[in-house]
Amino acid sequence: MLQLWSPRMTDDLKTDKTVSFGFEEVSPEEKVSRVKGVFASVASRYDVMNDLMSAGVHRLWKHDTIAKLNPQPGEKLLDVAGGTGDLAKAFVDRADKAGRRRQNDAQASAIVCDINEAMLNAGRARRDMAAYHDRLDWVCGDAQALPFEARSFDALTIAFGIRNVADRAAALSEFRRVLKPGGRLAVLEFSHMTAPSLQKMYDAYSFSVIPKLGEVVASDRESYQYLVESIRRFPKQEEFRKELDTAGFSAVSVTNFSGGIAALHYGWAV
Repeated sequence: MLQLWSPRMTDDLKTDKTVSFGFEEVSPEEKVSRVKGVFASVASRYDVMNDLMSAGVHRLWKHDTIAKLNPQPGEKLLDVAGGTGDLAKAFVDRADKAGRRRQNDAQASAIVCDINEAMLNAGRARRDMAAYHDRLDWVCGDAQALPFEARSFDALTIAFGIRNVADRAAALSEFRRVLKPGGRLAVLEFSHMTAPSLQKMYDAYSFSVIPKLGEVVASDRESYQYLVESIRRFPKQEEFRKELDTAGFSAVSVTNFSGGIAALHYGWAV
């Protein structure tokens, strides 16, 4: 079923339109190239920086995302922009727990798909992934041209990655294509605070602290400046929910985490 990824999507993206790269407007193909560069730069310190930026709370958001998915024995997950594999590992673990309760020994599995080979290499190198070598696959591929057959997966996740995609509509169409009928989609992304006064405080923290952390910890201020800017450019919760509706997902719900610092958009492929 798996195919080697090829960069055909770059040609597909060539157009006169522009998209946001942080606060800049660039061509879609330039965004793809620059996003690759960002994550190649930060891959080795990605997990450490996530813990520092969120004070570890991102782990709770991911836990709740997997709980919402309710993985079952024998199911297959595609984790797009999966980076170092947090959600894929958690999906398999939770499915195994469900299997033990139900005395069902069918094994769940997951594919971590990321456009950046450096991120995949960082995930493969994690010590806690050694026990999952026969349960997880790592595939270099782009969200806008997934190298998988239609109706291949029971669930699909993308955490903190959808805002980096040059053409969200194309990616959402791909997500629906590769999900089985009745498959579940979970999109976890940094979002917008539910209280305007808190948003001002959060913006002040984001723009003053996070790039500095990137400079000190990852020796890369510019990449984290982009990440902060990309969060502010991402649509508000209701706007993005409408994008999922337009893409054909059903019963889309939104769950705000930590007052809207992050939001989980959840829907069904029908």
